[in-house]
Amino acid sequence: MRYLPLTDTDRSEMLSLIGAASIDDLFIDVPEAARLDGPIHGLPNHASELSVERHMTKLARQNMVAGEVPFFLGCGAYRHHVPASVDHLIQRGEFLTAYTPYQPEIAQGTLQMLFEFQTQVARLLGTDVANASMYDGSTACWEAVTMARRVTKRAKAIFSGGVHPHYVSVATTMAKYTGDVVETRLPTLTAEPDTADLIAAIDGETSCVVVQYPDILGRIGDLSELAAACQANKALLIAVVTEPVALGAIKSPGEMGADIVVGEGQSIGVGLQFGGPYVGLFGCKEKYVRQMPGRLCGETVDAEGKRGFVLTLSTREQHIRREKATSNICTNSGLCALAFSIHMTLLGEKGLRELAAINHAKACSAADRLAKVPGIEIVTGAFFNEFTLKLPKEARPIVRDLADKGVLAGVSLGRLYPGVEALESGLVVAVTETVTDEDIEALATALEEELA
Repeated sequence: MRYLPLTDTDRSEMLSLIGAASIDDLFIDVPEAARLDGPIHGLPNHASELSVERHMTKLARQNMVAGEVPFFLGCGAYRHHVPASVDHLIQRGEFLTAYTPYQPEIAQGTLQMLFEFQTQVARLLGTDVANASMYDGSTACWEAVTMARRVTKRAKAIFSGGVHPHYVSVATTMAKYTGDVVETRLPTLTAEPDTADLIAAIDGETSCVVVQYPDILGRIGDLSELAAACQANKALLIAVVTEPVALGAIKSPGEMGADIVVGEGQSIGVGLQFGGPYVGLFGCKEKYVRQMPGRLCGETVDAEGKRGFVLTLSTREQHIRREKATSNICTNSGLCALAFSIHMTLLGEKGLRELAAINHAKACSAADRLAKVPGIEIVTGAFFNEFTLKLPKEARPIVRDLADKGVLAGVSLGRLYPGVEALESGLVVAVTETVTDEDIEALATALEEELA
């Protein structure tokens, strides 16, 4: 049965009240060229649920399934093995029905889980405290920039060329509405990050320097000198981590002096899922905790001395006076945070370090094999499980050709930086524990044939 809550008379009265002559007047801000002049071509006016289901299934079969082909995609979203127990546990009724921890007396399980999640994230990032998660890595990065402005009372953020361009895009878009100045630069196909250039760019107007670790090309740099330079100029160092598994093998940004560490937690517990939902990680030094966005769960004792959990800080505008809010982030990514925490618990510190070691060993094996392909140069110096190849010709059409042959070769820099000729030959290859020796050989052979 169709649901038509409004009559023509109702619509007329509503339009009259707001001074609009017709429904079309509601869309006058949409450019004429962007408006439809009729029904969408090729779509029927109606179809049965069964026929729509069949049609969508047919379309879905055209997608290449990640687990069925050699897979080397990365650049911020990684294919890792997620144990079946993670999916089983997140579906337990205790978790599915507890949407939000506003009422601690009936949400102890949810609050405890978030408390444990915060503890795991803080240890992983090397920070004093961590919040109960953000929406994703890119928005967590922007929240860190605005937090730096509140702390320093400055409004210029300097972004490394090694920060993922999608994260940079989010920051530049949001800065249009806040008055922040976002200085950006492009990456260069060199073995080392642009640390020296960043240090030279810091001045008395700088609120923060934003770096990625490992960066978009897979490079791992020592952040200690940059952290010291920021501190000397009373600016903050923000480190972005898009591959948290790396922190099972390399020193954390917090240990090297980063003031705020943010990132994407998708690698742990959360599948690729066609791009989301994901889970943003956010940690900082304790002295900045009251400027941290989102919510923070804490441990306490009740009137009888029993252990309990509470929502310690909740600094969004719905909870406190608007002018004192640090963010309009409405909630945390609770389900993905739960999956992250369960997977981390199953791994433990030893398991995470072993997983990281496997990733690095496989990536080294892949780099050694690909370096033997005539015409290919390994650009990245120190790396974890992701590195950049420089091909003798543009990478983007090669990636397309290899995809047609059933090999997902990696992410071309030409796709991430369209129109930047100096980066068109770059190909970023990610190698996780899911990659086999046969997959590596298939990629190397396919590249040899393509470049012959």
